[in-house]
Amino acid sequence: MSTNFKPYVPADQDLKEFTLRALLIGLVLAVVLGAANAYLGLKAGMTIAATYPAAVLGMALLRLFRDSNILEENLTRTVGSIGESVAAGAIFTLPAFLIAGVWSDDFFSSFAGYWKSTVIMLVGGIAGILFVTLLRRVMVEDPDLPFPESVAAGEIHKAGRSGATGAKYLFYAMGIGGAIEFFKNFAILKGLWQKFVIFSEKIIPATGLGTYGLNYKGVNTGGGFLLKSPSLSPAFMGVGYIIGPKLAALNFAGGVLAWGLFVPILLLVLAPQFAPFIGSKIMLGGNEIVLTWDFIADNIIFPSIVKPIAIGGMLMSAAYTLWNMRKSLAAGIGRSIDDVRKAATAGETTQRTDKDINIKFVFLGLLAISVVTFVVYWWFMGFSSENFVPALVAALVMMIAGFFFAAVSGYLVGLIGSSNNPISGLTISTLVVAAILMVLLGAKGTSGVIVVLAVAGVICVSAAVAGEMLQDLKVGHILGGTPWKMQVGDFIGVIISALVMWIPLFILNAGDLKTAALEGYKGGFGGAVLAAPQAGLMAQLSKGIVGGEMVWPLIIVGIIMAIGFILVKVKSPMLVCVGMYLSFGTVAAIFVGGIIRWVVDVLIARRKLNENQKSRVDNRGVLLAAGLIAGEALMGLIFAFFAFMEWQMPKLWRDSPFFLSVIVMVALGYLLVKLPLNNAGDPDEPAAPSIS
Repeated sequence: MSTNFKPYVPADQDLKEFTLRALLIGLVLAVVLGAANAYLGLKAGMTIAATYPAAVLGMALLRLFRDSNILEENLTRTVGSIGESVAAGAIFTLPAFLIAGVWSDDFFSSFAGYWKSTVIMLVGGIAGILFVTLLRRVMVEDPDLPFPESVAAGEIHKAGRSGATGAKYLFYAMGIGGAIEFFKNFAILKGLWQKFVIFSEKIIPATGLGTYGLNYKGVNTGGGFLLKSPSLSPAFMGVGYIIGPKLAALNFAGGVLAWGLFVPILLLVLAPQFAPFIGSKIMLGGNEIVLTWDFIADNIIFPSIVKPIAIGGMLMSAAYTLWNMRKSLAAGIGRSIDDVRKAATAGETTQRTDKDINIKFVFLGLLAISVVTFVVYWWFMGFSSENFVPALVAALVMMIAGFFFAAVSGYLVGLIGSSNNPISGLTISTLVVAAILMVLLGAKGTSGVIVVLAVAGVICVSAAVAGEMLQDLKVGHILGGTPWKMQVGDFIGVIISALVMWIPLFILNAGDLKTAALEGYKGGFGGAVLAAPQAGLMAQLSKGIVGGEMVWPLIIVGIIMAIGFILVKVKSPMLVCVGMYLSFGTVAAIFVGGIIRWVVDVLIARRKLNENQKSRVDNRGVLLAAGLIAGEALMGLIFAFFAFMEWQMPKLWRDSPFFLSVIVMVALGYLLVKLPLNNAGDPDEPAAPSIS
């Protein structure tokens, strides 16, 4: 930051900032946006940065009070966005306990499951805040860190002073997204169309062994091709719009590989083994259903064979991502060590805009969190004497890796923004190290898997919170916020988010299990609806390394596949592999959103809009997309709760034609094109802050 830098609100101006209303609105937003991101992440394997929705919603709600000011809005956004980072860390790791089989669904639904899940989020979140407090002063003032999303958020707050919040479009889109999900749950709109096309039964030529003197005629084939449509999902379309056509196409490519290549090939050659059982009655969730080829493809071939291949690809892609960032990672770790030294020797400043939480409190807090972490890990391992040393080592790994990765996370956010922060890649590297250490220390089996996942969970939450918090502190630095007040606000936000985040996770898992039992698919975390790809990867790795249950041939195939992607210079191998892991309806809907964004970009170019106009179009489009995501997610949580309570929703139109859903998707596309372009304005108007 230049020495000539001056915050929007001068340091000598003392405005109301840490007010009860700003805090309460921020806490509500933290819970709501965190729950929405939990829903989205479990289904689509990605989350959206909550900084912009929190800024817009916070400004809109505080405008109900005539005497609100920009520093109150800054505090509300800071607290409101922290819930998304807690949710991101939680959904990438907590479902892994269930997918790995070390926690049962009943245990997760119990008070013990709630408390253990909450402790992981609490320890990780508080550690992340303490780590960032040590690093704030140096990082936010570093001229080499542009903090692109922080600058955009700061400009949104400044623009909001003139009344241009854009909140009404966010609320409109939330209403549309919620309404579509509402009609889907009453079967007025069909969420997905699929049809199984039977292959003719043949023997593949030249696969027999008769010419070699053996009585084998050749490989029998059968099965078929499972055709699927994009899901009717405003949330997934919104995600595609936000990430853009190129990334959406990469994600879709993974779905094409999974459902257009791997599943049909496997069905082709495995069909003779399954054919005798087609039409048989089977039990699923206490209900009797008829075994079909659709069921074989969706519930056996895809999750048991294709997903492990995708996991191998994600593992290699994560390693490649970290390797590409090796210079940034090394710089971040080196800086973090130097920053701690500077923070420890820095004297007290009298400037309001440069006051952090007292450094003595920070170090005492880190000491306390270290002890708590050890006790938590030993508790997770049953307080047995043989697990004392593994729990102690796990706590040391968490504190060391947690600090470094919190620093690295903040550094990467400063470079590329929190939306692009490779949290899962950082967590995977920690998980592998912790797993190997547990094996060396003799902590194997269920207890070893549990502590490895617990280490990964704390690290993931800590890194996610650190990145989001540093981004918000940079916004505060630009606007003239008081750091210690923002840090205290985030402490409260993390605690509240951690205490309540288990609730949407529990509702989604339990509700989907009951719906799956009725409709005949694999439900819960890691199932057809709540795929949780990052958590699936964590589960497979921990079970494979510690528990010895890895299906290595499938993992190796995925690793080699990802190496192929890398060699042909695929922009994001990880995104392709995540697309392989998700259901085809999900990735196809994301791709539809990407195509809509492409149409907008083409029209912007055709109309020759200047940068100012393009920025306004981008802003309106991103706000609409974020609203669609939040609206569907919140309505989806409500209906998941209804399913958990076993409140059966009447199916008002069971034979609803899918073309109605197609019409709705086209209408959504029209709105996502028309409304943003209508906001282009005149060429001579000042530029709007870009939030895309």
